[in-house]
Amino acid sequence: MARAFLFVLDSFGIGHAADAERFGDTGADTYGHILAACAAGEADRAGVRQGPLELPHLRALGLDHAAALAAGREAPTAPAPSGFYGAADEKSSGKDTPSGHWEIAGVPVPFEWGYFPETVPTFPAELTDRLVAEGGLPGILGNCHASGTEIIAQLGEEHVRTGKPICYTSADSVFQIAAHDSHFGLERLYGLCEIARRLVDPYRIGRVIARPFTGEDAESFQRTADRRDYAVPPPEPTLLDRVVSAGGRVLAVGKIGDIFAHQGVSEVRKAAGNMALFDATLEAMNAAGDGDLVFTNFVDFDTLYGHRRDVAGYAAALEAFDRRLPEALARLEPGDMLVLTADHGCDPTWRGTDHTRERVPILITGPGLGTGPIGLGATYADIGETVAAHLGLAPGRHGQAFPLVADA
Repeated sequence: MARAFLFVLDSFGIGHAADAERFGDTGADTYGHILAACAAGEADRAGVRQGPLELPHLRALGLDHAAALAAGREAPTAPAPSGFYGAADEKSSGKDTPSGHWEIAGVPVPFEWGYFPETVPTFPAELTDRLVAEGGLPGILGNCHASGTEIIAQLGEEHVRTGKPICYTSADSVFQIAAHDSHFGLERLYGLCEIARRLVDPYRIGRVIARPFTGEDAESFQRTADRRDYAVPPPEPTLLDRVVSAGGRVLAVGKIGDIFAHQGVSEVRKAAGNMALFDATLEAMNAAGDGDLVFTNFVDFDTLYGHRRDVAGYAAALEAFDRRLPEALARLEPGDMLVLTADHGCDPTWRGTDHTRERVPILITGPGLGTGPIGLGATYADIGETVAAHLGLAPGRHGQAFPLVADA
């Protein structure tokens, strides 16, 4: 029996990538800077966390060894990792969610995404004019680069009063539409995003994101778990498609289904927040059978803490994840492989609010798999190929499976 479980800790980079200078990210280190801030007492927050960063289970799997490898430092002497550990650079030219996930699944992005300029307005008039006309809208609000939570607080009341949706973007290749769950309507928002998806295709935009929210004023507005991503489909079959073609199932937890435009996805399991996502993942692990892949994105690290440059919040989220990790490890059976990795960085100590171009950790464990270093991959696709090899699938075109040779 062979099953695979792939956990993406969204944005948990472990040091700047080889080409970080091209992105202005030389020196970025999501894990390293959180670790240092905690050690210095700079990530203490009453009622949230305090003191040094406590990640005993991730460290036992080799997190610090992977971080040392990524930075070219000498590996720590203790604790001896209980699994295989390594790191990888990204081959795709972006540092965004679709690029990272597609490459993890064996398919680097072979083209440049389109981005909207940091101007006001940011969107071309021909795009917004068509969206207003085809969506039957009285107009739009926003039309700028913005933090989602901030722009909802700023423009939410005007949106409720006028019926104009809030349209905004970020440093990612995205067109985001925020609208009130009841005053505007959830299904109407989804329908508007479907129109927008078609309209932004000529601009090579990776995702249109529906951002529903509730509340009646700036103090009470809150985004809901009904977010929906309308993504461009991957340019060729991914690991997910290969699993399904071989007769297995892909159980997609969180936003994985949306990221892959639901290609190669057998079943979607949604949840709001890392802890609910962990619960859904455990249920998926229980349901997985021979040849199946459970693929989960733990989104809070990125959206709630990385982009908001919240070091204490990021640290607390990592510690909460680590406390629950033994529950997943306890579900591993002979023939299982668990891989923990990330899709990019989002250093909460870094300038701006954008993702950071970083190497990602690769921690691999499972009954009888052994332990040891696997090196530095030239592409995240090596992760997908390692999973594919474990499941007995034919090799793909873009990466190579890590040789899982246990230390003597």
